[in-house]
Amino acid sequence: MDIERVGIVGAGQMGNGIAHVFALAGYDVLMTDISQDSLDAGRALISKNLDRQVAREKISQAAKDAAMARINSTLTLTDLGQTDLIIEAATERETVKQAIFEELVPHLKPNTILTSNTSSISITRLASRTDRPEKFMGFHFMNPVPIMQLVELIRGIATDKDTFDTLHAVVEKLGKTSATAEDFPAFIVNRILMPMINEAIYTLYEGVGNVRSIDTSLKLGANHPMGPLELADFIGLDTCLAIMNVLHDGLADTKYRPCPLLTKYVEAGWLGRKTNRGFYDYSGETPVPTR
Repeated sequence: MDIERVGIVGAGQMGNGIAHVFALAGYDVLMTDISQDSLDAGRALISKNLDRQVAREKISQAAKDAAMARINSTLTLTDLGQTDLIIEAATERETVKQAIFEELVPHLKPNTILTSNTSSISITRLASRTDRPEKFMGFHFMNPVPIMQLVELIRGIATDKDTFDTLHAVVEKLGKTSATAEDFPAFIVNRILMPMINEAIYTLYEGVGNVRSIDTSLKLGANHPMGPLELADFIGLDTCLAIMNVLHDGLADTKYRPCPLLTKYVEAGWLGRKTNRGFYDYSGETPVPTR
C-alpha cells in the first residue's frame, strides 16, 4: 500500500508532533481538531519546533518551509476520509476514540488504514467498532515525537500482514525505529514505565521520600534523565492515571492499583506541566515541589 496523504486527529501534544515528523518526511498532512484555536496553536508549535531544528542545523530552512507547506488543517473530521492513513491522537479515553472512528468509517476510502496512537487501550476492541479491523493497528509514538526514536507497532487480533508491513515501512521512512508489541494492556513501554511512576508516587504517599529526594535518587542512582515524578508531570497525571486504570482493569492484578495520591492530584486538576501544577509548581522560573 502506498501512503502519501496522512490524516491526524488531534493537534495537541502528540498530534502536532506526529504531523511535524510526517511533513518533514515528505508526507502531505491533514490535521483536525475540535477548535480553530487548537489547530492554530498546533501549527504554531510545529513551526517553533522546526525553527529549533534549523537553528541546530539538523534541517535546512528550505526543509522547514517545505514541511510547513505540506500541513493543512480542517475542523471537519470526515475530511480525513480521503487520506491513505489516519492516526487518531485524541485524548486517552476509549469512548472518545470509538466515537471518532465511528464517525469516520462511512467516509473512508476502501484502502485507508486506521491507527490509534493510544498508549494503553485495546487495539482489538477499537478495531472491532470499525468496518476494517484487518486494516487497523496501534501506532504509538513517544513524546516528544520529533525527538524520541521509538514507535510501538501493535497488531490487533485481526490486523493483516499488508497493514503491518506498510506501517513498518512508514516508520523507516520517518527515520524512526519500530518495536512490535502484542495487544495487551499498555503494550511494552507503558506496561513497564507506568508501574514505576506509580510506585514512585506510592513512595511519596507513604512518606519514604519527598518529591525532590525521589527524583534525585532515580536520576543519580539509576542514571535516568528525568526523575519519575518530573516525568509524570511531563506526561500528564491524567494520562498516567488512565493508563494505570487500563492496566488494573485489564490484568486484574492489585500490583497495578493506582496510588490514591495520583487520583487525588487528578481530582484537584493538578495534571502536571499542562496545568502548571502537579508534583511541581511551574508558575515561576524554576519548578518548585508541591510536597
